[in-house]
Amino acid sequence: MTAAASLGRTAGFALLYLLATWLGRQTIMDDSNLSLVWPAAGVSAVWFLVQYSSRWRACDVVALAVVAQAVNMATGASFALAALFGLANLVQAWLFAYLFRRWLPHLWGGGGTEAMARVAELWRLLCASFLATAAGAMIGPTASWIVNGVYSWPATAVWLTRNTVSIMLIGAAGLRLGHLLYRMRAAPTVAPGSRIRARIAALTRLQVLEYVAVLAISTLLYYIAFGVSHGLPLAFPLLGMTVWAALRLRTGFVVLHDLFFGSVAVLYTLNGDGPFANVDNNAGRALIAQAFVGMVAVVGLALALGRDERSRLLGDLRASERAAADQAATLGSIVDGMAEGLAVVDATGRLILRNPASARLLGGMVSTNGQLADTAYYGLFHPDGTPMTNDELPYHRALSTGVPHSLDLVVRNAQVPDGRVVHLTATRLPHLIDGQPCALTIFSDVTAERRHRDELATFAGVVAHDLLNPLATVEGWSDAVLVTLREAPEHPSIEDATDGVQRIRRAGVRMRNLINDLLAYTTARDAALAPADVSLSALVAEIATARADQAQSAGGPAPRFHVGDLPDVHADPVLIRQVLDNLISNAIKYVAPGVTPDLTISAADADDDYVEVRVCDNGIGIPAGQHARVFDNFHRAHRTADYAGTGLGLGICRRIVERHGGTISAEPGPEGNGTCFVFTLPGPVAVPVHRHAPTPARP
Repeated sequence: MTAAASLGRTAGFALLYLLATWLGRQTIMDDSNLSLVWPAAGVSAVWFLVQYSSRWRACDVVALAVVAQAVNMATGASFALAALFGLANLVQAWLFAYLFRRWLPHLWGGGGTEAMARVAELWRLLCASFLATAAGAMIGPTASWIVNGVYSWPATAVWLTRNTVSIMLIGAAGLRLGHLLYRMRAAPTVAPGSRIRARIAALTRLQVLEYVAVLAISTLLYYIAFGVSHGLPLAFPLLGMTVWAALRLRTGFVVLHDLFFGSVAVLYTLNGDGPFANVDNNAGRALIAQAFVGMVAVVGLALALGRDERSRLLGDLRASERAAADQAATLGSIVDGMAEGLAVVDATGRLILRNPASARLLGGMVSTNGQLADTAYYGLFHPDGTPMTNDELPYHRALSTGVPHSLDLVVRNAQVPDGRVVHLTATRLPHLIDGQPCALTIFSDVTAERRHRDELATFAGVVAHDLLNPLATVEGWSDAVLVTLREAPEHPSIEDATDGVQRIRRAGVRMRNLINDLLAYTTARDAALAPADVSLSALVAEIATARADQAQSAGGPAPRFHVGDLPDVHADPVLIRQVLDNLISNAIKYVAPGVTPDLTISAADADDDYVEVRVCDNGIGIPAGQHARVFDNFHRAHRTADYAGTGLGLGICRRIVERHGGTISAEPGPEGNGTCFVFTLPGPVAVPVHRHAPTPARP
């Protein structure tokens, strides 16, 4: 806060305090020079709260002291009495500000930003008001005793009552107004007039009528109780209006209602009218009137704040219920949307919870009575094919041992005739449900993973076997060459040694080819696709030229190519080149001796925006019954020295084509001569989709 802003507030509060002090001094008691009403106590309390953190608060102390001294002396107090009265007001205002900031630091005025909204906060405000007033009462009435020579206990009671009521009522109104101004500054884009108009517009016509009715009836009743001379104690019915306003209308309105009509009651009493005017002495009359105003204020604020607190708690409860419902709905959506199955089963086999995936993984077999059915109903088997019993299910073991348990089982029923491998993991829940221990079971479809694992095991076995063969050849012929050289170190058999070395070299070539094919197979299986539009015509022309050059350099006949009109495809250029290169290489390799390779490559549109490519040759063909098996890993249809290979080439082709969402097959060539390989790839506008899911493994 700048010095100008702080001093501006000091000047404003000083003017308000001057007015409140002058009004209070107009109600001086005859014998003690004490005022019956002291609104300046409430003004000074709000003043010192607002300026408590200011670096220039010393100016506020000086301003309050000067105003109090001047007004008291101007209204008949001596210099010493006016100075002591000013000191009492300073101590009272400072102590209230200190206690308020200590007990209510979260409220506006106490260092926070909230408005007073709880009954407990009202009691703290009342205690701070009373303690601050008591501190002032130790100085003010004592000062009057020192000056006048007589200590007046009624004057002390009036001081305590009037200042406590003034601080509580005017302080509550000031705190409410200050919090409203703070909110207006915190939201500068909303004009104050617009905010007020919005609040009025939010009221229904019935609510507006209720506000008007409370004001009108309160005015009438207070006039009857205080303005009409009837001698009847009719003050107690006025509490009904306070209760009505507190239970039905806004808290800010209740504060203003209590402040306004409380002032009306005090003014009537000071003027000698109303039920309290019959009290003989001024002190007793003021004490009763101030006590009535205080009681009205406390009752009204307590009821209004209690209602607000209950409404807020009810709103919080409803918000918590909505949040809990939203969270439950979110969790339900997550559980229902899981690809894994989820089920909660108690010790009796009752299904507490299950998601749609659990039924789907079991082939749609769902128990209709809420109980887990027998394993035969779902068609559950061990991986070795033996039926599974209920006691072998993971949830039974988890509940009996308290240790998580998992296993693989096979689901085979009418809906899943080929079988599905499902991995189950069961964990005992830490809390009982309906008095029963329960287990959470997670279902996962691991058919593809287990098949892949089995393939890897087979793959590793075949690789080990095929690598051992050339190694055995290398070791055997190395030993033979070594024996030959040792038996005739001076005249070794050159022919025998040369033959052995050539055999070793051929074994090394086979090992190198196998390793290269293994690397290519891994790339075809696991490498990330980078699809793009590929020109098949350009790709085939490039491969054909390379193969023709290779054949001529080796002294063999150049293969003949008949290439039709080939369209573009949307695929990974590197992998598709590998497919075409493997097929063309096989077509050139697997021909009868003395026959010139003759290849026909054509393409046509297939279904679903795919392109069908055909590579036909005049080779030795594939034995009957093996056209599908040639795509298996390590399968070799011709196991002769003239047609050596690793058996991975066509498996690589199948992996690549299937990863692009296509299919590949082999069939006899025209008139039964040679072989035609047919595969499909997405066209340039197609989106690759895995249209052919892998076949589930049978246990």
